[in-house]
Amino acid sequence: MTSNESAVYDAVVLAGGGARRLGGADKPGVRVGGRALLDRVLGACADARATVVVAEPRPTARPVRWAREDPPGAGPVAALDAGLRHTAADDVLVLSADLPFLTADTVRRLLAALRAGPGEGVLLTDGDGRDQPLVAAYRTAALRRELAVLTADRGGLTGLPLRRLTAGLELTRVPDPVASFDCDTWDDIASARARIREHGHVLDEWISAVKDELGIDLDVDTGLLLDLARDAAHGVARPAAPLTTFLVGYAAARAQGGPEAVAEAARKAAALALRWAQEAEAEQDRTAEPTSTEPSGTEPAGTETTGTETTGADTTGTEPARSRPDAG
Repeated sequence: MTSNESAVYDAVVLAGGGARRLGGADKPGVRVGGRALLDRVLGACADARATVVVAEPRPTARPVRWAREDPPGAGPVAALDAGLRHTAADDVLVLSADLPFLTADTVRRLLAALRAGPGEGVLLTDGDGRDQPLVAAYRTAALRRELAVLTADRGGLTGLPLRRLTAGLELTRVPDPVASFDCDTWDDIASARARIREHGHVLDEWISAVKDELGIDLDVDTGLLLDLARDAAHGVARPAAPLTTFLVGYAAARAQGGPEAVAEAARKAAALALRWAQEAEAEQDRTAEPTSTEPSGTEPAGTETTGTETTGADTTGTEPARSRPDAG
């Protein structure tokens, strides 16, 4: 099995439900940091081979498959069963659609922990130590086994809570109060919106939002671009910073390149900004140097000095006649 094959997984995102604690609002469509909650979750699992969203279809930032539990509103276990019917990978990521701080790194961590151990699932726990079965990676076969058991025992899956499903699984728990944070109330939404504007988060959040909005799936070294912007601003002029970074991106796009093309264009632009700054510094140094060729401490022949003024005629503290307003 190649490394690419071993990394294959499918994702099932549960985006239904009545959102009663939000007054019936369309929770997956609520925006945090300018992006719908559902799109934020889809961004975190963008490398899934297949992504199934269990809900009524809606516009999303990237293409997905749609499924619906039968009957609609039958609950999370029925929704998960409906989503699994459209998956084929050995491992499946199961997520809710209201996780504002879920990242691709968290997804990779869940999958790595699942593949490293003998268990049947790895889930996050929140700040209070509670299981979050909708932020988890599972063995697909194990989920199907337990769904079949529940269906046989109960005659169906309608209305069953997720704990009835996960109770039969061998699980590993990973504490993560941030990635497991979900938005059940408007206070949760407000907290999420405030957090992403904190200094330590706002830049990454903004870059992710812009990439989603523009349909860009490209990881670049933001530190490199910030350094370039600083060099352009200091070495040329402040407006040069955004214009230069735009031109770097445009050049990389024309070259049909990835992060390497961006880095190469940024390197060239940074070197140009440095040369520009060096020329300016050299010119400042040149104009600051004395221009007289006479030996230090002497005056040109034929001149006399009084105070700090030097002229070609005798000076007695008055201006030359040609400068006087009443000169005839």
